[in-house]
Amino acid sequence: MVGAPARYLVFFQYFGTRYSGVMETKSDQALVGVQNYLEKAAQNLRPSVPIKFHISSRTDSGVHALANAAHLDIQRAPGKAAFSGKQLVQGLNYHLKPEPICILSAQRVPSTFHARFCALSRTYIYRLLLGCAHYSQIPVFERDLCWAPAGGPLDISAMREAAKFLLGTHDFSTFRSLSSETPFRCPVRTLLQLEIQPAPGFLSHHNRSGCSECPSRRGALWAELKGLLWLWGGGWPSDLNKNH
Repeated sequence: MVGAPARYLVFFQYFGTRYSGVMETKSDQALVGVQNYLEKAAQNLRPSVPIKFHISSRTDSGVHALANAAHLDIQRAPGKAAFSGKQLVQGLNYHLKPEPICILSAQRVPSTFHARFCALSRTYIYRLLLGCAHYSQIPVFERDLCWAPAGGPLDISAMREAAKFLLGTHDFSTFRSLSSETPFRCPVRTLLQLEIQPAPGFLSHHNRSGCSECPSRRGALWAELKGLLWLWGGGWPSDLNKNH
């Protein structure tokens, strides 16, 4: 008799430059989604039933993730024990090579758990590099990790004042794109926290050996916009709250 599949919550990260986003796409596209590679790797674990990743949060083309989440069900052949979290992490990471995608952790969760609908919050970080007159002035290790808008400096104080109007619960219908799923998605969200602050570049401590034209040598300003968004959901299982 075949037992019930084991459900796992996995946290994973990826460098998104070469992907169309996190969600699955048709395999004949020039750029495909991170999900395509996750599910291809999972099939190498020889499940009895094809594995589907249900991802907590979408990201667009070129966007990276420090820790996205997903759940998946794994049905193994009769007589085969369920994978431990450690075995699943090792197996998936082995078959994901050489893609810049990494499974951070995996653990069993109840069959009622859903990575998307049980999420309590999501955090987004936007990094701006100011002071670049041309793309070539962006440090090479930052070129896929920031946005370098043209123009003068940002008025951080004014942005912080404006950000206060975004805090709280609002209907964001005006800001979303229309699709077949739009009528079924609640547009109400609560923004708990929004920080706008100067920040150093990733390699700011190596400035002395850098090119004289690099904006980090010329006192350019890095700014980070960090927002914590509360979402409608049933919540992570209580023993998982510390991981989210």
